[in-house]
Amino acid sequence: MQIQVVKSKIHRVKCTGAELNYIGSITIDEDLMDAANIIQGEKVQIVNNDNGERLETYCIPGPRNSGEITLNGAAARKVSVGDTLILITYAFMDIEEAKVFKPSLVFPDEATNLLK
Repeated sequence: MQIQVVKSKIHRVKCTGAELNYIGSITIDEDLMDAANIIQGEKVQIVNNDNGERLETYCIPGPRNSGEITLNGAAARKVSVGDTLILITYAFMDIEEAKVFKPSLVFPDEATNLLK
């Protein structure tokens, strides 16, 4: 049997952009993606702490050390610049593997979105 567990989490980052006229996705500072073990094109769940919205999209890397967190396309309607977001990815694994698996949890500076 396989179960789905949290693989990665970027906790409490600020939305820095909302680009409606773009072809979907979320742009994430590539340093944050690396720290959280998230790869380009991976599905990510976005939880908006300010308005309760939850959505899924795929991620694309943004400039390193920029703190960029931009929602693109239709997802841009679900956020406002400055909203506090939690970004989560999941993985399927065997239950025994899941019992010992340790997710990559990242807690960036909440004012700048940069790694501490």
